Amino acid sequence: PGTGKTMTACLLGKATNRYVYKIDLSMVVSKYIGETEKNLANVFEQAQHKGLILFFDEADALFGKRSESKNAHDRYANQEISFLLQRIETFDGIAILASNLRENLDSAFSRRFESIIYFPIPRAEERVQLWQKGFSGKAKFADDLDLKKIATDHTLSGGAIMNVIRYASLQALAQKDSIVTTKDVLQGIRKELVRNGENV
Repeated sequence: PGTGKTMTACLLGKATNRYVYKIDLSMVVSKYIGETEKNLANVFEQAQHKGLILFFDEADALFGKRSESKNAHDRYANQEISFLLQRIETFDGIAILASNLRENLDSAFSRRFESIIYFPIPRAEERVQLWQKGFSGKAKFADDLDLKKIATDHTLSGGAIMNVIRYASLQALAQKDSIVTTKDVLQGIRKELVRNGENV
């Protein structure tokens, strides 16, 4: 998470002068039989008609692997995936699928993609730039705050770094001297790691 997938989709829309339509899975997926396919058909038809770029975030939730049909629920879930495969194949437009769990995507989808792009965690030197450029130009830093060391010691995504910067900046603004401290940056990192389910 936080490596720039959504931003890239938006930049692609800007570069091609098209609107990017982010699919809200809660509005598409239905517990009622046949409703999910109907909702998806409408999404694809609207995108085709208006020239939209379709952006499926957390696509593994919708484009998951088909399973052995043990009950009616499995059969309908597999039907939905098969329907999606068919619509993706016949869609005359741009569809972007983003996932943090590529191994959970049905392999049949992967074979139909023109490009598969991996978004890695930034390297240490890239993280240094994110830390240095992420803070406001007016920010004041404590003398012991070493952003290069923090970038080297903590392997975070760009999104996570920006969350920590926002946290540390707000903490600084709450103080009279408005100084960004090492303590607040490290506390922000701990909060971000906990939020992502990592051991601290």
